[in-house]
Amino acid sequence: MKNWLRSNKAFLLFLCLFGIFRTAVADWNPIPSASMHPNLLEGDVVFVNRLAFNLKVPLTDIIVARLGEPRRGDIVTFSSPRDGTRLIKRLIGVPGDTVEMRGEQLIINGKAAGYTALDTAAERFEQGDALLAQRYSEQLGGERHRIQVLPHLAARRDFAAVVVPPEHFLMLGDNRDNSADSRYFGFVPRALLVGRAERVLVSADIKGNWLPRGERFGMALR
Repeated sequence: MKNWLRSNKAFLLFLCLFGIFRTAVADWNPIPSASMHPNLLEGDVVFVNRLAFNLKVPLTDIIVARLGEPRRGDIVTFSSPRDGTRLIKRLIGVPGDTVEMRGEQLIINGKAAGYTALDTAAERFEQGDALLAQRYSEQLGGERHRIQVLPHLAARRDFAAVVVPPEHFLMLGDNRDNSADSRYFGFVPRALLVGRAERVLVSADIKGNWLPRGERFGMALR
């Protein structure tokens, strides 16, 4: 055993440093579900900047220093406050915001988000069913991104006004009617934020023929 450790110490050091890098500096996150359609697809692998918000002790949620403030509209990875599962959603409410939803429309601090209808697309489910999704451009202040809704799917489209508490954030999926997000597990503490998702590294059609989707390689997220 000692001989094996001695002969492989360079490789073991590399693994340790690589692990520290992934848990403290930068990471990648595979997309397993449809909750961020149409912006993220199953089979995308996104680059996550772990230094966007916090410097943490590797392998822990202990914050050493704050490096930046999460912004409304950021796509963020975090640990679910319910069960610790790694999730990726859009940050909708920052501390102090009053947020409500009325029939899919967000209202933040008394100002309604703006919506422009885009295209429609078929949204397919595991059991083979398909529903028509309506896509919109949603504007939150100076930030604009795409979302989609599924008018024929039972979903939580309304919630009363809530105030985001200090050190917490409100998250929603871009696929508004098919996302388990803050409507179900509540606000996300800052300590559970992992980082900001900034671009798609690689992508493959894991729901179809498994071929690479080259047009998505390196695509910036917004």
